[in-house]
Amino acid sequence: MSGSSPQPETVTGYQFKRSDLHVAQRQPGISAFMRIRNGADFLELTIRSHIAFFDEIVAVYNQCTDATPDILLRLQQEFGNKLRVIHYTDRVYPPGSSDHAHTDPGSPNSLVNYYNFALASTRFAYATKLDDDHAAIAETTRSVTEAIRDGAVDDDSMLCFSGLNVIRGKDGRLGVLARDPISGGGDIGFFRVTPETLFTHDRRFERFQRGSLRRRFAGFLYWHLKYIKADMGFGNYELDKNPNSRYAKRRTAMEEDSLSMIGLDELAQTRRPTLLHRLQQVVSDKRALAAERDAALANAFPDRSVDDAIARTVAPEFCDALLMPVPSPGC
Repeated sequence: MSGSSPQPETVTGYQFKRSDLHVAQRQPGISAFMRIRNGADFLELTIRSHIAFFDEIVAVYNQCTDATPDILLRLQQEFGNKLRVIHYTDRVYPPGSSDHAHTDPGSPNSLVNYYNFALASTRFAYATKLDDDHAAIAETTRSVTEAIRDGAVDDDSMLCFSGLNVIRGKDGRLGVLARDPISGGGDIGFFRVTPETLFTHDRRFERFQRGSLRRRFAGFLYWHLKYIKADMGFGNYELDKNPNSRYAKRRTAMEEDSLSMIGLDELAQTRRPTLLHRLQQVVSDKRALAAERDAALANAFPDRSVDDAIARTVAPEFCDALLMPVPSPGC
């Protein structure tokens, strides 16, 4: 592209309708959709580490005061139609806020409406939510997306995936957050878009409705970088205006816990299913998925350290951004 600087698509006053999903018109392939507010810390790494696995990434941003728009438009110049950039201009109330709790989910100011807009903006038959702080685990992401393209996945399944929450120690090395080690427990995954796959309102946050899709665990597909952001990922919750937010309580608990770290071997041992867990699996598909996920930890991460695991699982060109200032010899 040459000439004038690219401009994002813009949308104002949008109100979601199920028909906007255009299920019958969707093309074979896989879309990822992003909803971004001040995601500059790891946004470029996230897009670059994932874009090869998708037919498109739809990046919708809102209320950004950092470099997010500039990063997106620069990457759009590089990737063309594979990266679509949209500015959702209406104010969106953050999860955990009283405004979110009391706003009609069909309002342009609703987080639910915003998420549904991002989903409706995708064009391919399968979709997945992608956050701006996910570093792709290349091998498993490739395996899952290839299985979808090869038709090896039942249309009535949602392929749920997880990641590990990483934090940085005082010595610069990475570890897993002890109090909340795993991200993703059945709420994120690949799904065939239907009129029943959409976001609905919960007073606390948005909630994804998967319709009749059955949850299946697909593996660990990413490293979750939220807690090594400058604000530990809490900046977008507007906690100064919402001191009673569940996220304010979570931030306080984390600060009091001094961001304790846990190793991969200890994580695998502490997550071994107990007899109680096995009984719970019988009556809860979410519990069953969590048990399958936890049982997969040891095989997924046999490494001595998180630094070693990242060096093994993340494409080499992205290692330095994660492992500095103490790079692993594998990178």
